[in-house]
Amino acid sequence: MKTFQVKGTFKAGVAWERFTKVLESQNEKNALDKVYSLFGSKHGLKRNFVKIESINEA
Repeated sequence: MKTFQVKGTFKAGVAWERFTKVLESQNEKNALDKVYSLFGSKHGLKRNFVKIESINEA
């Protein structure tokens, strides 16, 4: 498993908040799907309220 660092913003009420997530995944696509899944489950956000700026292998 590779470690990826994902940076971006998400909609928190009326403002957009910055975030950085570090997670393990097999590839970039799975890491991206995992980030969307985490924000959906923790904050109840749909994918269009999460904007990814960069995905880097750490």
